[in-house]
Amino acid sequence: MNTSEDSTVQPAPSGKPKAGDRRRARALAMQGLYQRHFSKSSITDIESEFIVDNDMSKVDTAYFRDLLRGVHREQAELDRLLEPFLDRPIHEVDAIELAIVRLGAYELKHRLDVPYKVVINEGIEMAKRFGGTEGHKFVNSLLDKLSHRLRLAEIRPR
Repeated sequence: MNTSEDSTVQPAPSGKPKAGDRRRARALAMQGLYQRHFSKSSITDIESEFIVDNDMSKVDTAYFRDLLRGVHREQAELDRLLEPFLDRPIHEVDAIELAIVRLGAYELKHRLDVPYKVVINEGIEMAKRFGGTEGHKFVNSLLDKLSHRLRLAEIRPR
């Protein structure tokens, strides 16, 4: 019973989530964090709104929730991790880029199941898609520097 039609709704054979489903979860979480930046809405209201308003059939919903809630909950700590690598005060960082680097910082710190190169690449791709013209360079630089602090054992050649 492993037809191609069934496989679209089943987890990957290895039991790992599909990369595309996680990519969509990241993009939605970033958009939710961006919305929260300008909104007085609670993070749970934003989460509910996104789940209702978006087709979640090809989204790793658990990952979306973890990212959205986790970044919101740890925002002050994530900002402390990012600040040494910033060339300006954090409140001057573009809201989209800020949401992306906070998301990446959270993944680097807490989602050790995601390789650091994937975290950086996903951040770059989101910045290219949603951010300003040169935003991807800023995201790349920041997440690369932070990965050397949080994932040094993974980065070091063996």
